[in-house]
Amino acid sequence: MEHTHTIVGHEQNEHGDATTRTIWKTFWILLCVTIVEVSLAFLYLETDFPNRIILNSIFIGLTIVKAFFIVAEFMHLRHEIKNLILTILIPLMLFVWFIIAFLADGDSWRNMRKDLSPGKPHQELPAVHAEEGHH
Repeated sequence: MEHTHTIVGHEQNEHGDATTRTIWKTFWILLCVTIVEVSLAFLYLETDFPNRIILNSIFIGLTIVKAFFIVAEFMHLRHEIKNLILTILIPLMLFVWFIIAFLADGDSWRNMRKDLSPGKPHQELPAVHAEEGHH
């Protein structure tokens, strides 16, 4: 009987070691991605390189990579069934779209307020002559 207990304990210990290795692997990946992000931010602050649009695109891509690892490992979705994953990812994508839509809408409101601010001359639309069409 004692031998059975040691095998069960050994199997659980191997599973625990595999889980610990996976968590450490995820930690190192997230740490490396974060170091790259911080390094790029300091590089941009010191040299204005790379272009801001390219830098923001890189940040968005790296943030998506980090989100994938966090969701896959710490929310345990890497080993879940496809329907459960889609149940979480589709609303997440809709939420991301929602944020982008509100940022674009807010930017258009800001630009409109700037264009219509008091003291700024209004741009007149070109006058259309009704007589040009009639001879």
